[in-house]
Amino acid sequence: MSGITYVRGDATAPQGKGVKVIAHVCNDLGGWGKGFVLALSRRWPEPEAAYRRWHRERAGNDFALGAAQFVQVGPHLWVANMVGQRGMRTGSKGVPVRYEAIDKALGAVAARAGELGASVHMPRIGCGLAGGTWSRVEPIVQGRLAGEGVPVAVYDHD
Repeated sequence: MSGITYVRGDATAPQGKGVKVIAHVCNDLGGWGKGFVLALSRRWPEPEAAYRRWHRERAGNDFALGAAQFVQVGPHLWVANMVGQRGMRTGSKGVPVRYEAIDKALGAVAARAGELGASVHMPRIGCGLAGGTWSRVEPIVQGRLAGEGVPVAVYDHD
């Protein structure tokens, strides 16, 4: 699909110039301890601390499936914590990924990227521990971001 650049490398070290947003999927239980979030936490403490606070104070904020939280980690670098999976385990209700939640959260990411004049960088969101498939996620990324003129880089870690 056009508009998405595929890169070999680390999504926590986004390539290119200008303002960048690193987008990733979180669960709706407040859990942060496996998968891509560990790589984020090795680089910056702020995204995890902000996510945990967002979840803890959820009675008074917008924390829910489909919500996105933006955490600045550098002068030209942001992390988008997107709530795109229900729970953390595959069970009787299927895999944790919620494609409609990723779609909604990416809408917020597109808006913020537009405001910042930013490119968006991500692993294959929703396709690791969340159990999703890239064939379902890629068209969402294309429609919400690349198709709206937001430059997107998807990273495959070596």
